[in-house]
Amino acid sequence: MKYYWIIFIIGFISCHQVSQHSGENWQVYLGDNASSQYSSLDQINTSNVKELKVAWTFDGGEAHPQNRSQIQCNPIVVDGVVYATTATLKLVALDGTTGEKIWQFDPYDGDFQQFGMGVNRGLVLHQGEQKRLFYSAGKYMYAVNPMDGSLLTSFGKEGKINLQEGLGADEELSVSGNTPGIIYKDLLIMGGRVSESTQAAPGHIRAFDIHTGVQRWIFHTIPKPGEFGYDTWPEDAYQRIGGANVWAGMALDEERGIVYCPTGSAAYDFYGGDRHGDNLFANCLLALDAATGERLWHFQTIHHDMWDKDLPAPPNLITVHKDGQDIPAVAQITKNGFLFVFERVTGEPIYPIEEIAVPNARLKGEQASPTQPVPTGYPNFSRTQLTKNDLAKRSPEASKFASSIWESTFNNAGPFEPLSETGTIIFPGYDGGGEWGGAAYDHENGNLIINSNEIAWRNIMDPVLPATEGENLYRSFCQHCHGDNFQGNQVYGNIPSLQQLNKNLSLKETNQIIKMGKGIMPAFGYLEDKQIESIYRFITNTETSDKAIDSSWPYPYRMRGYEKLYAPDGYPMITPPWGQLTSIDVNSAKINWQIPLGTHKELEALGLTNTGTENYGGPVVTAGGVIFIAATMDNKIRAFDESSGEELWSHELPAAGYATPAIYSVDGDQYVLIGCGGGKLGSDSGDVWVAFGF
Repeated sequence: MKYYWIIFIIGFISCHQVSQHSGENWQVYLGDNASSQYSSLDQINTSNVKELKVAWTFDGGEAHPQNRSQIQCNPIVVDGVVYATTATLKLVALDGTTGEKIWQFDPYDGDFQQFGMGVNRGLVLHQGEQKRLFYSAGKYMYAVNPMDGSLLTSFGKEGKINLQEGLGADEELSVSGNTPGIIYKDLLIMGGRVSESTQAAPGHIRAFDIHTGVQRWIFHTIPKPGEFGYDTWPEDAYQRIGGANVWAGMALDEERGIVYCPTGSAAYDFYGGDRHGDNLFANCLLALDAATGERLWHFQTIHHDMWDKDLPAPPNLITVHKDGQDIPAVAQITKNGFLFVFERVTGEPIYPIEEIAVPNARLKGEQASPTQPVPTGYPNFSRTQLTKNDLAKRSPEASKFASSIWESTFNNAGPFEPLSETGTIIFPGYDGGGEWGGAAYDHENGNLIINSNEIAWRNIMDPVLPATEGENLYRSFCQHCHGDNFQGNQVYGNIPSLQQLNKNLSLKETNQIIKMGKGIMPAFGYLEDKQIESIYRFITNTETSDKAIDSSWPYPYRMRGYEKLYAPDGYPMITPPWGQLTSIDVNSAKINWQIPLGTHKELEALGLTNTGTENYGGPVVTAGGVIFIAATMDNKIRAFDESSGEELWSHELPAAGYATPAIYSVDGDQYVLIGCGGGKLGSDSGDVWVAFGF
């Protein structure tokens, strides 16, 4: 073992002269700072990909027994060493040829009660004299020595910084670094996940010194007096509104020193009666000076968002050949299935973007924007509006259910249908068309590869009525995910039922979970003990307080809960496809091909084919002409021919691979690596990494 470490250290020290674009390594989240999800390796190609087999596996052994853990990590691979996170957010270094564990870092030091501090989608590696791995677990961002997994104590406080600090807001508000930041020179530029309800932290973008952790600059996504965009909000919005955060990742043009930041919606997500105006810089693609945080340009893809239509993925830096010129460009996919493409320096659209008239708001106090932007030139990569012809026809029961929903909800204005008390269809859905897995870009031929979801959801906005304190608090903070009758939501994210709460958790245990967060549930550290007790008493039917209007909820409405519209047979109430993979030529602005992604074997047995499935995680594309993607709920990873979309290979995984693969090479042997964490869409959780090779 002593000699192994000597060889490992010598190799590690000598190897890092390789640039981040070297094909052997996958040393930046999603492949490179341009967010390309591309590998220049071609040992695996269309002629031999069918010969791939499992090269190694690593099992962390800590999948949640009730299937509420996930792995969403796109790992880093440098000189034969894999850096990845487990289902419990431990950081591990693995031998890239065998899967043998080299070291492990535990962010909660064996305190398993803190299990489930959100998710982690990847890591950041700084290649300097002292190499540093940055990764987040919950509210903390850690600086780890990649040699041995020890904390670099010169960074922050003993090797970590608290992301709640430095935002200029209540430091009890939930903030976490679910998606890695990006490094520009000696700066680590970070976004973060915040609450989407009331009392949400602001989603300001920050840069930290990579050596000390000191905050070097901040860009206010909710502008302060005197800042650009301040007049698109009420005067005091910066003091009380949260959200407008970069949770999906960024892209960096290193040569020009520009960082591209996609933002989410303002909180509260579903009602903006207290934030009249367009609400810059929510729902924007922001181009910032990476050295200073100064705004260079922006484009808002949704004005005054009422639909939770965050920009869901990092943008791709691309080159568009148009009118005899090569144009440096940036492409942004959206939840509505739109593709926005801009000139990278000026922000000018490559093709015109139209402002179309949309309906007025239906909720009292709400003011909808009169228009919304819709791109022209580039095709949509998913259906953006349902018609009656899209309703399920596979059985009389499914058809009857779909028709009843259709007739009882508002459904005619596509992605800009206003919310209502009776119900509004949201399509392509809260998790569609594009999602956090992002798009892959092959710069050699100009193909942009996008996986998407097409699922109808329903939003019902309930008027706030007098209720007990516990009910008011539950409706405000818990109902979105756990349901109006405590039923949970196994389809949306394996969110547990609370109907037997007093049999499963004590008040003390419930208090700890609510204050610290667990799994995908954010922390509500600002709630007082007596408020949490009221919530517990309401859920367990032991509350005795009088009914009153909730003074802590500042809105006249609450969203009833996330509801996917599944027919009684358990499948979507619309016609397939429910998940797709699309190739778009960014030069011709045309679709090369579009195919269903994923299968439901039980439906195929009944003759219903080409359905696709819901999917999370993204594709990668290689110089070998192969697209690799897992993502589907059928527990498979697949390889497709980039030129035609033909499926060339697939392999069953130990759990669904809701993550983006990584491609790397060691000693000339190419590998495809995927994290298998499951835990969404009702699927079993896993804690396994699987590498494929020859």
